[in-house]
Amino acid sequence: MNKVILMGRLTRDPEVRYSQGEQATAVARYTIAVDRRFRRENDQQTADFIGCVAFGRQGEFAEKYLRKGVKIAITGRIQTGSYTNRDGQKVYTTDVVVEEQEFVESKAASEQNGSFAPADRPSPSAAAGDGFMNIPDGIDEELPFN
Repeated sequence: MNKVILMGRLTRDPEVRYSQGEQATAVARYTIAVDRRFRRENDQQTADFIGCVAFGRQGEFAEKYLRKGVKIAITGRIQTGSYTNRDGQKVYTTDVVVEEQEFVESKAASEQNGSFAPADRPSPSAAAGDGFMNIPDGIDEELPFN
C-alpha cells in the first residue's frame, strides 16, 4: 500500500501549468514544510520540505485557493522518478501525488500567519453575536439556495 498523510504549511505559492492537448489538465507543484516530531542531537533542521504535485481538479483548487503560509492536510501517494539533466547526470525525484487536500485552520488563523485571504469575502470576525456570519446586502444572487 502506498498512502501518505501530511500536514504542513506551503513554503511558496503553487506553480501551476496546464498540459497540452485537447483537454488541458492543471498540474500544480508546491512544497509543504512538515514539522518534525522529534529533534535529533546536532541537527538544526526542525522541518522536512516535501514536494507535492496535484493534477486536474486538485491542481485547479491549488491554483485558486492555496498560497504561501496556508496550513493544509494532504493525502496521496509517493511517486519516484528520474531524468538526465543537461550536464548528463541522472537526477532522482520523489514527490507526493496529491489525491485530497484540505485546509486545517481558519482564515483568521491563516491571516495571522501572513497568508493570502481574498478581499471579496467577509471575514469570520464579521460574525453576529449568535455565531453566524453576517451576509452583506446584495449577495442574494450569488447564494446557491433561496
